[in-house]
Amino acid sequence: MAISNDLTRGNETKVMFKLVVPMIIGNLFQQLYNVADTIIVGRFIGPNALAAVGSSFSVMVLLNSIILGLCMGSSAVFSILYGAKEIDRLKNSFFISSCLIGLLTLVINFLALFFIDEILLLLNIPQEVFADTKTYLQIIFYGIVFTSAYNYFAAIMRSMGNTMIPLIFLIISAVINIILDIVFIVSFNMGVGGAAYATIIAQAVSAIGLAVYCIRKISIIRLKRRHLHINMNIVKMIGNNSILSSIQQSVMNLGILMIQGLVNSFGVAAMAAFAAVVKIESFAYLPEQEFGNAFSIFIAQNHGANKQKRIRKGIRLAIKVITIYGIAVSILIILLAKPLMGIFVDTNEREIIQIGIQYLYIVASFYTLIGFLFMFYGLFRGIGKPEVSIVLTIISLGTRVILAYTLSSVSSIGLMGIWWAIPIGWALADIIGFYKINKIYQ
Repeated sequence: MAISNDLTRGNETKVMFKLVVPMIIGNLFQQLYNVADTIIVGRFIGPNALAAVGSSFSVMVLLNSIILGLCMGSSAVFSILYGAKEIDRLKNSFFISSCLIGLLTLVINFLALFFIDEILLLLNIPQEVFADTKTYLQIIFYGIVFTSAYNYFAAIMRSMGNTMIPLIFLIISAVINIILDIVFIVSFNMGVGGAAYATIIAQAVSAIGLAVYCIRKISIIRLKRRHLHINMNIVKMIGNNSILSSIQQSVMNLGILMIQGLVNSFGVAAMAAFAAVVKIESFAYLPEQEFGNAFSIFIAQNHGANKQKRIRKGIRLAIKVITIYGIAVSILIILLAKPLMGIFVDTNEREIIQIGIQYLYIVASFYTLIGFLFMFYGLFRGIGKPEVSIVLTIISLGTRVILAYTLSSVSSIGLMGIWWAIPIGWALADIIGFYKINKIYQ
């Protein structure tokens, strides 16, 4: 298996799909694990434990999105330098980014553990699940360093066009996690603590395994004394890309939490329906999201190699792929809306199913639009302009939140106002995105 993959040559379609397929498979494993974890906790511990783990998820996603954003931003810089064949600067960027990500990870870890009670109070965790939620999160927070390490080394591998090796270690982690869930929860009766320990042990195995693989197999990652210094130009590149990418990821999740809060105000049926459609969507547009991440690596390498013509071809290819996939998955979700809701909700819960179907009929019709948005995020991160991604995120989520709160307050519109606000936000951000790329690549 090739350690690296030069994305600046060869057929663009083949190169892109070789890059993106392992990333899609990896994310699918992640989603399947989340479903399996929910089933094991819910069936073998009980509803309170399920509520505790479920309420912890939003905090975990927010913290992980900060770390993921840092690593994604660094990966874009790595790809640019790798494409430009500036090996010494690339090695120096490995050193600088590891210092930055390592330091920020420790700060996040400390703050999360120190302010855990305040976090739980902010989330309005009910008293009956407060203790379980705190136990679960405390253990999970100790594993943040492993999440950071895995994503850092995965960023290095992906920047060199290798998405297969991170996939292998991710699959190993998912399998270990499920096995340990069963052992700790079912056999040892360790409760939510067992679920948390299973998670951080699996994360540790994947992080350490990937780190050892990279150090042993990739000579380019082995640094010499001359690479261990602070180059302010590299610091600026990494800081700009990493921090802005992290902010963008955080803003996305913050906006989603605000929408969640608004949906909650419409009652239990709306909450249950929204929980179900979010799970359906996590599978539906997952390929578009991972395509955007792979597209970022492709763009960054070719940007570093100054292959503007190849970048234009890549953009045209991305638009075609996203359009075809978006239309196909929209039709599929609309046709299967009722049976898909039936996977997560008992068929007797007619109100919940009807709300979910209404959501899917409206929002799923426009999955091509969010696909374009993921493409823009990848493109602007890849050419070293992550600030544009933040602008698009603010436009998309800002519009969504403002419209959702405004329209849903009208009694004759209600929940439909929240649903329609989502594709409208996507559409406005896409218009700005297309304007920007036409201006750059006209």
